[in-house]
Amino acid sequence: MTDLIGREELKAAIDAGSVKVVDALGGMYYETQHLPGAIPLVEADVVTHAADLLPDQNAAIVTYCSNEACPNSQNVADRLVSLGYTNVRKYREGIQDWVEAGLPTDSGPYKG
Repeated sequence: MTDLIGREELKAAIDAGSVKVVDALGGMYYETQHLPGAIPLVEADVVTHAADLLPDQNAAIVTYCSNEACPNSQNVADRLVSLGYTNVRKYREGIQDWVEAGLPTDSGPYKG
């Protein structure tokens, strides 16, 4: 199981620019609303796109999806670890928790 990160610690890391945040929902979910600076990466695309989107395999990475019931963030985290990423954590509560806490989100397509 992937180590977890809580909302407050994640917000501090985003604010400090010390983490790469991965939205495991992708598509229209990502375009409608995502955590600030998040990169869209769904499980099916990890093998083909992770190296381009996340070139530093030792960087702090946090995956998230919609809420605790959503398996996407764990699936993406597992795939990243299997590719050799060494510092992957999961924000289990997901964007639902983030929004309910009144924290800011971004929207629109990925402009990486």
